[in-house]
Order: sequence, then structure tokens, then C-alpha cells
Amino acid sequence: MRQNLLFLALGALFGFLLSGAGATEPELIARLFLFQDLHLMWVILAAILTGATGITFMRRAKVRALGSREPIQFERKPWGRGLIAGSLLFGIGWGLTGACPGTALTMLGEGKLYALPVIMGMLVGTWLFGQGRSRTQPS
Repeated sequence: MRQNLLFLALGALFGFLLSGAGATEPELIARLFLFQDLHLMWVILAAILTGATGITFMRRAKVRALGSREPIQFERKPWGRGLIAGSLLFGIGWGLTGACPGTALTMLGEGKLYALPVIMGMLVGTWLFGQGRSRTQPS
């Protein structure tokens, strides 16, 4: 239970940071994609550097998972055609809707109901992926 509260608090903090950075403003996202305002590019770059630093630290310190106390594994994901297609689909969806999964949930938390179709699309897309994956994976 304490672990769930920790994750909820960290998720809320992440949402507040996204909101404060302006990542929930479709106009700002559109200006990023049109190369008119690169503010969000710097926010994304800072997030990448923070994540890379954190992962490097966790690898070197051999950090263990909170619940199981097992060492955290950092396995590389293999490249494949699906990764390229999925990346393109993600980018197209982000450009057309002005929201990615993290910002869509934050937008909803801010009361921006126009994020609901994006969230529904995320849920349907995840379900379709699971359906396709279950058909291609041996049982």
C-alpha cells in the first residue's frame, strides 16, 4: 500500500512538472513541431538527461526493486520493423492531437476534457496491440 502511495505521489509530481513546463498546451506543442518555439525541446532534453543519469546511477549502484528486493534489470529492447512503425504512429498521433500519453493524462487532471479522445485512443490502441501480440505469440 505504501508503495502504491509513493508511485501515486511520483506520478502527481510528474504531472505537475509537465503542467508547469507548458507541455499540456497544444499551442505550445504545435509551435514546437513548427520550430517556432523550442522551449519544450529543452524540457524533453532535460528529461532525457535526467533519466539517463538516473539509470546510469541505478546500474552502477545495483539498485534493487522496492517490493521484491530483486536487482533491477536493464535489458536492451531489440530493434525491429514494428519499432519504426510504432514510432511513426506515435509521432503522427502526437502531432495531430497535441498530446502524448503523459501529457494527455495531465491534461485530464487539469480538467481539459478534450484529452478524453486521446486517452480513449491510447486505450483502444493498447488493446489492439495486445490482441495482435496474443495472436502472434506461441501459447
